[in-house]
Amino acid sequence: MDVVYLFRDSDCVRIPFTDYDPALFRLLIFRDGAKWDNVRQEFTFKDNGSADHCWNFPVPFVKVEEISGSIQVFQFLERPVNITSNVNMLLHNLNPVSTKNINLNKPIDSPFTFPVPSTLPEKFSGLWLKKLDAELRSRKYSRCTQKAYIYYNRLICRTLQKTPEEIRSCDVTEFIALMEKDNNYTSSAMNLALSAIKFFFRNVLKKDDINDHHRPQKDGRLPMILSKEEITKMLGMEKNPKHRLLLMLVYSSGLRVSEVVALKKEHIDLSRKVIYIRLGKGRKDRSTLLSEKAAQFIEEYYNFFEIEKWLFPGQPPTRPLSIRSAQHIFDKALSRAGIIKRITIHGLRHAFATHLLESGTDIRYIQTLLGHANIRTTERYTHVARRNVLSIKSPLDTI
Repeated sequence: MDVVYLFRDSDCVRIPFTDYDPALFRLLIFRDGAKWDNVRQEFTFKDNGSADHCWNFPVPFVKVEEISGSIQVFQFLERPVNITSNVNMLLHNLNPVSTKNINLNKPIDSPFTFPVPSTLPEKFSGLWLKKLDAELRSRKYSRCTQKAYIYYNRLICRTLQKTPEEIRSCDVTEFIALMEKDNNYTSSAMNLALSAIKFFFRNVLKKDDINDHHRPQKDGRLPMILSKEEITKMLGMEKNPKHRLLLMLVYSSGLRVSEVVALKKEHIDLSRKVIYIRLGKGRKDRSTLLSEKAAQFIEEYYNFFEIEKWLFPGQPPTRPLSIRSAQHIFDKALSRAGIIKRITIHGLRHAFATHLLESGTDIRYIQTLLGHANIRTTERYTHVARRNVLSIKSPLDTI
């Protein structure tokens, strides 16, 4: 990576690993207190308030204080340092027994088991990128879809080291198989990659030779659900009013994280107890309920903060809070409450649907509140709701 970004709050430092550099990865992995998150692709460190120079990065780094919003740039004008030599010096000071089998010139197997595209030449030319971007924009695809389609088409070309004109159906099969070997890619991601490649071939290259490609079998996973007691504990221990309101709205209204960070003051109807979602998933508007407790908290929130446009302003305040920051808020609240379930902020939306179903709410109403186009998407919550099994007694309890 040319620049390292450090996101620091009161007790933690996060370093997103946006580009694969083997030497820099080793420099971080051997630092005391380093923890690698293979899902979020970032390092986390416990921050003890030590000085900034103790990081000793061989490249420029940007420190972002997430609480105050301040940004500092370090080592921007200094002469570049050889990263590999820096790592060698670090390994020299470590226990020889633990480092004698380390080869700096050999790529490590974990966590990057998929062929690392950043180390390979780019094969998806700027001309194809421009044409693909035009096709996506002309269909008014969401920004997330545009990014994903561009990413996967560039990824297949870099991984296979072939231009789009050279790729055939067998190459797509090979690429999807490589994704399956990497535990970081779910069947949903593999299906998204296949949709992106098919879109490019059909609408940009005007070729139909991969349209008959079979799609990967979907994972039959059920969502992890937080109990009402766990949510009550998590909200009760969250003292930051901005963070607490964000978590309350995701749970009480069943919002997606992209929807809650995009909320504006004009989207909240306190008199009718309704939240209006503008251009949600699928570029569709919908409305959902606003709970009485959340409405009371919002009135106090308005009195405490000068909210002009965004309900959750970010840095700068003219822009909304980022999705990554919202996820980080949830992660900290989960840790503070001592909840060990592996779950993301989207789990609050799952809990919203499940708890409504358990209380007897008609599934068709839940479908409308969640904004699901297909009732089958909502029906999966019937597999985790306890309403129909509460009357069933375990055989052990009859002994």
